[in-house]
Amino acid sequence: MRTLDELLAIAHAMEAEAATRYGAMAERMRGDGNDALAGVFERLSADEQGHIEGVRRWSEAERGKTPDPSQIRWKLPETFDDEGLATTDPRLLRAYRALAAAVRNEERAFAFWTYVAAQADRPEVRQAAEAMAHEELGHVAILRRERRRAFHAERAKGHLAERGDRWEAADLERRLGALLGTVARDVAVPERARLEALARDTERHEQDLRGAGLALPVTAGGDIPDDPVALAELLADRYLEAADDPQDEAALACLQTLAGHAVARLAWLRSDLPELQAGDR
Repeated sequence: MRTLDELLAIAHAMEAEAATRYGAMAERMRGDGNDALAGVFERLSADEQGHIEGVRRWSEAERGKTPDPSQIRWKLPETFDDEGLATTDPRLLRAYRALAAAVRNEERAFAFWTYVAAQADRPEVRQAAEAMAHEELGHVAILRRERRRAFHAERAKGHLAERGDRWEAADLERRLGALLGTVARDVAVPERARLEALARDTERHEQDLRGAGLALPVTAGGDIPDDPVALAELLADRYLEAADDPQDEAALACLQTLAGHAVARLAWLRSDLPELQAGDR
């Protein structure tokens, strides 16, 4: 990405697509008589409209104009996926599933902007991409809180099962590193390097947790999951939750860093790991 104008145009288009897609699903839910879920999608669409307005104000402040779609030189990143919600029978949908899909969309957007920041040659583009990533991480945290509330509400109604055993986040990081190392041995070199780097990151995360004295219990069902994606999901969720109620500024800084790394890791694993494992079979 070469210029700030291009970045702002892409950001504006991505937020607009999400607002439109959520709005369309809200209309369908309303038309099918599922008013409760229609309200969830309407709120998500309204949130995205707010993000669009924020990008527009940013562009006017920095560039003196609204975002220009002609600045986009290539196909927009596919960060939005309704995961079949638009075609599922509305009677089978619940708020938890809708919010879970929204969380994953925001995670993909966060991962995209962290990638842009890492690859940027110009300081203004890197700083703007980092700002967008920070904004998306905030969206992830908000939606995850909404998803937790929906989870507890639906569990109380008997729609979702109780999850039992608790583990320390540091132990789960070590377990995730071992799982990623095992998967890395069976894939091609480019993907292997990425998985090995993620495995090394888990060692640093474990050290950060123990060094900061952060004993974070994580609720899981039964034994520690042997699915890297499920384990990465548990850790990302726990770091974001803990960052909402930090002990002090040092703990907050550590948790925010861990949360950012965990969400980016989760987004990459969700998009690439299933394909890699399918290819191995």
